[in-house]
Amino acid sequence: MFDHDRIDFKVEKFPLINEWQEGKGNRFNSIYDRNRKAEEIPSNIGVGLRRVDTKEPIGIVSDEYFPVQYAEIVDGVEQALQRAEIDMTDATFTTNVYDRGAKLELRAKFPAHQMTMRENKDVVTPEFVFRTSHNRTWANNGMMGLWRSFCYNTLVSGDKLAYVYGRHTKNFNISGFAAKVKTAGEFISGSGLEEMKNWYDTPVKRYEAINLFTKTLAQRTDNVSKKKVANKVMLSNLMKIFDEENRHIHGQGRYEGYARRDTGTLWTAYNAATYWSSHPDSKRGSSPHNVKVNREDKVRKMLASPEWEALAA
Repeated sequence: MFDHDRIDFKVEKFPLINEWQEGKGNRFNSIYDRNRKAEEIPSNIGVGLRRVDTKEPIGIVSDEYFPVQYAEIVDGVEQALQRAEIDMTDATFTTNVYDRGAKLELRAKFPAHQMTMRENKDVVTPEFVFRTSHNRTWANNGMMGLWRSFCYNTLVSGDKLAYVYGRHTKNFNISGFAAKVKTAGEFISGSGLEEMKNWYDTPVKRYEAINLFTKTLAQRTDNVSKKKVANKVMLSNLMKIFDEENRHIHGQGRYEGYARRDTGTLWTAYNAATYWSSHPDSKRGSSPHNVKVNREDKVRKMLASPEWEALAA
C-alpha cells in the first residue's frame, strides 16, 4: 500500500550535551574540541531523538518516551485498512514525510466509492488520512474524510466518519482502529454519502451562514468582556468563500457578479468550511501542517453543533 522506502529509517534516543568555552558563556551543541568543556545533561530534564541513519536530531523528548518506529505504525495502519473491507479498486496511496523525518502523513483515496453531486461536475471521493510524529507534535490520529475534486479540497465529516486519536506510544490498538475504519467504510459504501446530496438541496440564507460560522469556526473570546464574539477577519473570509461557492455551484460562475445571491445551500456552507480548513494561511511561525489539523478538528465540531443540526433538520 504505502511507500515503505520513505520510512526506511529508525530513530533512537541520545543524551544531550551541555558544551561551553570559558569566558564565552554556555551553549548547547553536539560538537566540541579540546578547547571546550562539555557535560551530559541529566536525562530527567530531557533527551534527544535522532535518526539512526543520519544521526540528525529531530526532537527533544522525555527519558520515559518510548520511540515507536514508523514501519511498525504503518504496518498497523495497513492492517486496519485491510480489515475495513473497503473496495480498493484503483485506490491511490501517498506517503508524506515532513521535517527531516519528524512527521509522517499517510493518505489513501478510494475512487470506487466516489459520488457525483451534480452533472459530473462535482465529484466527492472518500479519503483516509493518518498522521503521527516522532517529535510529539502529532499524536497517532487518523480519519476517513471526503475529497472534493471540484476545488481540490479535503472534506471532513464529523462523527459520521471514523476518527481516532491516541498518544504516540507502543500501545497502538490495531483492532480498535480497524473497527473505526470499518464503520467509516460502511458509511461511504452505504447511504452515508446520500446525506450530502440532501445538503446540496437544503437552502441556507446568508444570515444563517453568518450565524453558523459566528458560533462555530469564527468564534473567539473577547479579552475585555470575556464573551463569545465573532472573529471578523475569519468570518469575512468564510463568507467570501461561501459566496464564491454559491455562484460557481448554483449560479453562472464568472458570468455572475460576486455576492449576487442571498441564498446558498448547506452544501456550499459545508464546502466553505472545508475549503477554509484545507487552505491554511500560516502566521506567527505556525506550521501549516499543524494549522490544517486544528482547522479540520474545528470543522468536525461544527458539523456536530446545534446550529448545523438545526439547518440540516
